[in-house]
Formats: sequence, C-alpha cells, structure tokens
Amino acid sequence: MRALLRLVVITSLLYGVPALSQEVPYLSGRVNDYARILSSQTIFDLENQFRDHETKTSDQVAVLTVISLEGYSVEEFSLKVAETWKLGQREKDNGVLLLIARDERKLRIEAGDGLEGVLTDARCSQIIRHEIVPHFKNGDYDSGVRAGAAAILATIEGTYVAEETDGGVEGGFESFGEKLIGLGIFGFVVGLFTLIALVQKGGMGWFLYFFLMPFWLAFPFAILGTIIPFIVYVVTFPVVKLLLGNNPTFRRWGEQLAASSRGSSGWSSGSGWSSGGGGFSGGGGSFSGGGSSGSW
Repeated sequence: MRALLRLVVITSLLYGVPALSQEVPYLSGRVNDYARILSSQTIFDLENQFRDHETKTSDQVAVLTVISLEGYSVEEFSLKVAETWKLGQREKDNGVLLLIARDERKLRIEAGDGLEGVLTDARCSQIIRHEIVPHFKNGDYDSGVRAGAAAILATIEGTYVAEETDGGVEGGFESFGEKLIGLGIFGFVVGLFTLIALVQKGGMGWFLYFFLMPFWLAFPFAILGTIIPFIVYVVTFPVVKLLLGNNPTFRRWGEQLAASSRGSSGWSSGSGWSSGGGGFSGGGGSFSGGGSSGSW
C-alpha cells in the first residue's frame, strides 16, 4: 500500500490535482497540539524527551495534532507538513513526524529518508496498532501519544520489541477491500493522466505515455499480481492516440483539459507555514513517504 500512497502524493504534486485549503500549521515546538487533546504535562514531558534524544542522536521527532484534515488524505498532509517543517538534519534526513487528526480519527508516522531502515513501514504500523490505537479507542490521547513516542524513540535506539504481526504482509493488498481501494485510487490518478496523455497534442502526450509505463507495470502487479493491464496499455495507447489525434473535437477537448490541469496545480501557501518557532526548527531533512497510517 505504501507504494500506491507515494504514487498519489507525488503525482498530485507533479501534475496539479486541485488544491484544497488546509495550511501547514506553525511549527511552535516539538509538540504542536493544535487539536488541544494533550495535557500540559504530556506536552512538557515529550518536549524534554525529544530534546534529549536529539541531543544524543541529532534525530528530530515532532508531534502534530490537528482538528481536521479538511479534505486531504492523512498521507498527503503528513508528507506536506514534514517537508515544510524540514524535520531532521540535512543529508541525514533523520526526522520523524507523528500526525494525529482528531475529527477524522486518523494518524500517521512519517519517517525521514534516513530513518526508513529502522522505522520501516511494518514497524510504524505495529507501533500505531499496538501502542497508540488501543489508548485512543479509550479516549486516552495522552497515554497513546506517550506510548507511541516511546516506541518510536526505542525503535530508533534499537530497544523496541514489537508484538508479532497479525499475519499477512504489512503494507500489502491482502483483503478484497484493500484491493478495491487500491484499484480505485490507481484508476482515478493514473487513469486521469493517461486520458490527458491521450488527448494531449505534440510530444508531451508521448512523454506521458512513456512516463506512465512504470505505474501501469508496478501497481496492477502489486494489487492484482498480473502485468496484463501493462501490456494492454503499451499496445492500445498508441492506437487510440493516433485515432483521437485525427479527430478535431478530441484535440480541442485535450487542450482544454491540459490547460485546466495546469491552472489548478499547487498547494496552499498561506502565511501559516513556518519552518521554525519557539526555539525549535527543522534542520533541512527530506521525506519521500515512508511510514504508516492508521485509524481508531
């Protein structure tokens, strides 16, 4: 599932899926409780724990709680926050974000590129399911965040012992529901840009044809275990494109669709964005979608 989530986020950024209005909150410290679900004592204790850990390791760990995602997926918003705050040290990319969205009852651990080897997708999923979610289901946000933070730090330090997984492959498409969701997201995102490529005139349409090949190969195989959709795409795309290219109505429609997609690109960049505050700021770390999401 991780690869598909990366596809959605990266494709949205590259090609301009219409932007929503949610802004990245101000980085006020290591614990940013905008949803007001944590006690002052928990915030104080976590600030000290994260500060001590950063002093020893240079890793930067931060918590963000928001009232609502305002239409974004938790993966999109978490990655945007981590990139905007630039958690972790430059070239080490050792930042971690724990994001909690109160109204949607969703959360995510976003791991910087340099920590994906220890904070793997599977391990982040275990932390969410075994350490955080049980407390959240009981309405105890303080204990859930404390337990999650402790497990994140222990994982980085090599002392965390997770419970056995429930079976199946972490991050895979094991159930019918997961496959259906995966196909829906893939069909909408990749299908949209395949359509744009079909009706786009000139070399850009053919560039998108080759650019989309890895997506048509990797994701149907990951979801369904077959490369037949890839073969169909490779063979039928040129034929359909040549047929549409001779139709003036489709050419005009393609120009309008391409112009519309370019005009709607971008994320909100309001004044609420910040990379520092309260004596704490990101060090220039990078993220590429590693981590795991959950709900309660």
